[in-house]
Amino acid sequence: MSSNATSNDSYNNGDVAWVLTSTCLVWLMIPGIAFVYGGMSRRNGALSSLMLCFLAIPIVSIQWILFGYSITFSNTGGRFIGNFKEALFINNLDETISHQSGQYPYYEKIPKLTHAVFQLMFAAITPSIIFGSVSGRIKTIPALIFLFIWSTLVYDFIAYWCWSNNGWLNEWGVLDFAGGTPVHISSGAAALAYCLVVRRNVDIFRPHDATNVILGTVFLWFGWFGFNGGSALGANLRATMACIVTNTAASAGGLTWMFIEYFKEPAENRRLSAVGFCSGALAGLVAITPGSGFVTPYASLIFGLLSGAICKLATEITFYRDENEVFAIHGVGGIIGNILTGVFADQRIAMLNNQIIDGGAIDGNGIQILKQLVSCVVGFSWSFIITVIILFIMSKILDMETTGNNNDDENFVHAAYD
Repeated sequence: MSSNATSNDSYNNGDVAWVLTSTCLVWLMIPGIAFVYGGMSRRNGALSSLMLCFLAIPIVSIQWILFGYSITFSNTGGRFIGNFKEALFINNLDETISHQSGQYPYYEKIPKLTHAVFQLMFAAITPSIIFGSVSGRIKTIPALIFLFIWSTLVYDFIAYWCWSNNGWLNEWGVLDFAGGTPVHISSGAAALAYCLVVRRNVDIFRPHDATNVILGTVFLWFGWFGFNGGSALGANLRATMACIVTNTAASAGGLTWMFIEYFKEPAENRRLSAVGFCSGALAGLVAITPGSGFVTPYASLIFGLLSGAICKLATEITFYRDENEVFAIHGVGGIIGNILTGVFADQRIAMLNNQIIDGGAIDGNGIQILKQLVSCVVGFSWSFIITVIILFIMSKILDMETTGNNNDDENFVHAAYD
């Protein structure tokens, strides 16, 4: 902490309370992902899927304290990455934070420490998304080592570019309210790379527990109100709007995916799919994430409809084996959301907490679509290439793949049977 600590009177206690509440909501999303992946896995791989996601919390928490927050959000870094001046949460964390989008600053009355713990949840949930693509095919200890390295070399870099005051994408004016590129495109690209590198064949199987998939989706949908609404960094009207569009996009995405599956079946075999609805809802939630603080409710309907349809189509791609459709939902959904943000970003929504933007194509700023596309390409490419490099090096040192379909026995036998 700095020697001349700022008085608590300089903080807005309501804003602090909302951001801390949102922190708890986002934390709940991580076991939500774990339940979805556990339910989608084979029965004998469910425990490993659950624990691998959940262990992202302690691993990334340590990394974030040591240096992750400092290199991601230090105000004195360059355009490419931050520095270590705020490592170990020692310096200036009692100060209020300021955030910029492009050249237009807006100020929030919360301390850096509150911002740090909120952003920790984003840093923890992102790598946990990746492992769904290789459920049952990887050993846990090498995966945890990968998690620490990937968080540092991929997530922290991309988050800095998009969200730090000095990040080059942020300075250029790319709009990403809650993590389209840093969270979803980066994890989707890494998931694709991971399942291409770890190519052990596994038999096609049905989800072993749809109840867990539904439970996990409930946690995720509930937590996403904090994920998007909390990114307003205050208890304000923009946070309210972010919650409204989040709920709308999830609803539209879930219904779209479910009814596409329904009408694709022969009339005599038609059933409404619970897992299909959950997958579509997640696609809608992913897509609305980058635009949740920039778009109106009518636009969020379009986000949900298009993401539900296109992400469902993306699951038909068969050149890779992604156990939980991570790339189709998070990678493709994040790209859809980024592009649609460039179309529908509305100056009036940003002004709800005094952020000035040029808007998207609907405000006559068509160049914003190009900026969003560049963010997609850069984030996807960086994540995919660095992930392949990390996995290639690790495969030369460690045995990373399981020997068969008994993943629980190889990783968590004592936890399962003691």
